Amino acid sequence: MAEIIDNVSHVDWRELKQILSDPSSPILVVDVRELEEYEAAHIPGIPLVPMSEIVDVVDRFDKDREYVLVCRSGRRSLEVAKFFQANGIERVHNFKGGMLSWIEEGNETAQGPEHVVKDYTPEHLERK
Repeated sequence: MAEIIDNVSHVDWRELKQILSDPSSPILVVDVRELEEYEAAHIPGIPLVPMSEIVDVVDRFDKDREYVLVCRSGRRSLEVAKFFQANGIERVHNFKGGMLSWIEEGNETAQGPEHVVKDYTPEHLERK
């Protein structure tokens, strides 16, 4: 997690895969795309909290937890990461390249509304 872009740490697909494969990892990985995008293809087990809802629920995120944010290409999740930082959530990383890089590298995806978060508490953001 050494690459810093716009004052935000970035992880690549290998680092994200490592985080996801470690069942003891305390890092919360959150997809911030919109529902239609998530349903078309997402990383299995990753919860969805759409960017359009983040402004209303950012205060419900645990400021002591660490997050990796995912979107289609990494641009929207970067904006959300900067918004998190501005709201006191300092341990936040952007997934560089987003779902485009995840899919391009042949990683597994799922479809449908697998883990759409309605109650924005850390417990509901845990991977399934």
